[in-house]
Amino acid sequence: MSNCAIVGINWGDEGKGRMVDLLTQDYDVVVRYQGGGNAGHTVVNEQGKFALHLLPSGIFRKGVVNILGNGVALDCESLWTEITDVTGKGVSITPENLKISDRASLLLPWHRDLDGLEEARLKDKKYGSTKQGIAPFYSDKYQKKTIMAGELLYPDKLWDRLADILEWKNLILTKVYGAKPYTMDDMKAWVADYGEKIKPFICDTGAFLRKANKEGKSILFEAQLGSLRDLDYGIYPMTTSSNPIAAYAPVGSGYPEAKIEKVVGVVKAYSSCVGEGPFTCEWFGEEAEKLREAGAEYGAKTGRPRRVGPIDIVATRYGIQCQGATDIALTKLDVLSYMDEIPVCAHYELRGEQTDEFPFPSLLPETKPVMETLPGWKCDISGVRKWEDLPKEARDYVEYVERQVGCRITYVSVGPERDSIIIR
Repeated sequence: MSNCAIVGINWGDEGKGRMVDLLTQDYDVVVRYQGGGNAGHTVVNEQGKFALHLLPSGIFRKGVVNILGNGVALDCESLWTEITDVTGKGVSITPENLKISDRASLLLPWHRDLDGLEEARLKDKKYGSTKQGIAPFYSDKYQKKTIMAGELLYPDKLWDRLADILEWKNLILTKVYGAKPYTMDDMKAWVADYGEKIKPFICDTGAFLRKANKEGKSILFEAQLGSLRDLDYGIYPMTTSSNPIAAYAPVGSGYPEAKIEKVVGVVKAYSSCVGEGPFTCEWFGEEAEKLREAGAEYGAKTGRPRRVGPIDIVATRYGIQCQGATDIALTKLDVLSYMDEIPVCAHYELRGEQTDEFPFPSLLPETKPVMETLPGWKCDISGVRKWEDLPKEARDYVEYVERQVGCRITYVSVGPERDSIIIR
């Protein structure tokens, strides 16, 4: 038995969902351990194309148990919409293959309101939020002013707790933002509409994971976003409000004593970024548009065009360090096939000096990319399944990245489908 975490190395959107979907063939349990419905994992398999936001990406594998851990921002409304969509396409979701931690806190309707209101107040200094309520949710969680999923199972306790939180939250909505308050009738209707629907899935997932471990079952921990969006180690304050790093997986899963033997860091063959913040290797204009179109770089949750650029070796090396990655999955190598030469952001220039160290966030806006180029391969590689069948130029590119970031590239993805993979 071995446990594995699949994590993002850069700004998110690296292709983690397709890797979880692929690797779950070797695991018994898949756990989402942080984040909420503010980002998406795109999965393409024989059942269709899916954009998952809260459901773990192992939901398509028969016999795999999927868990939403206590570190997740549990948006009942979004989750139920997602369950309805996925089951409508023939995928079975029951309390046997989906379990929700009773210690996961609920993202409540006012969290979305507050997210939008604060972004509007910040105006041109906004954080680039997806307005899914994530930052207000985690703020409330750390102030101990949220409802745990398990409280839905005890309505005699729930309403008193909710009334106290409601009184406090209405002060903020009305006095700070001049917004409309919520009533207890509003909240009871919301619980009836969405809380009741997810109740059958709520259980003590920590007990389940401990039992699974004793039985020798293997666990796959699935992260959202990437190292550079980590609250503590990312490009603060343009980060998410949780910790996508693998070290947080045991805590956010509900199984804090878990041992993780393997960390697969997912890296795109180029760079992409949704949202605000410094992005040293960013391209603009026609060059960016060609890459964006070739890679279909639009947010799975928001549909926003992603910012794009060449692979950033400095940021990638730093992200690997943050994650403690043991293996790399390099995704979307096929997207670069249209290029005559493949550009790489090999170093940074900061205040007139070249550096290979990722700077403190305050200094990032001053950094400039130091570029290198490698020969392109100019042919379709999407049908290749063996390393030796890749063009020499494509193999050279992978090996160059591997040397520069200091971590073995074990998986090379050449398409979004489950089998469009080369294992070295």
